[in-house]
Amino acid sequence: MEKGKGVLVRRWAIDFTDNSTTTSSRDIPDPLGYSRASQDQDDSAVSKQKKDAESNWKAQKAWEVAQAPFKNLLMMGFMMWMAGNTVHLFSIGITFSALWQPINALQGVGKVFEPYKDSKVDILTPKLLFIALNLASLALGIWKLNTLGLLPTHASDWVSSLPPAQDVEYSGGGLPLR
Repeated sequence: MEKGKGVLVRRWAIDFTDNSTTTSSRDIPDPLGYSRASQDQDDSAVSKQKKDAESNWKAQKAWEVAQAPFKNLLMMGFMMWMAGNTVHLFSIGITFSALWQPINALQGVGKVFEPYKDSKVDILTPKLLFIALNLASLALGIWKLNTLGLLPTHASDWVSSLPPAQDVEYSGGGLPLR
């Protein structure tokens, strides 16, 4: 660069503007057998196929999300069975988890299915299945609370002056004696 009277002047520069008098590619006619209109139609058909494929993918994923609580239901049932029917820290923790997970899932149903909303995808049925499976999981947790004896099911659980309910014990199994 040269310095001259306080102004910097460059010795070289590249001008990217097209000031040429040549014709552009739009001015040149298409070769025989080639048509830009058919290419635009092919692009619209491809985009329609992509939209259909995306809608099918969203519907499939919505069903997978809806069926996910079933796996959790089986796992939680097995864990409750392994915990036993006595009140101790492990069984209470498992039961609390069995109650807490479906409640949280039911509160966030809208957020869970938000990515799968589409005009072509029906997400009402997967949502209903999701809600039903979470309600079944919640019922399993309440059943476990009852088997642990932590649900107030008798009047004596609410009023201290009443005598506690009489337990009826029975035994089953074994071989009959003759």
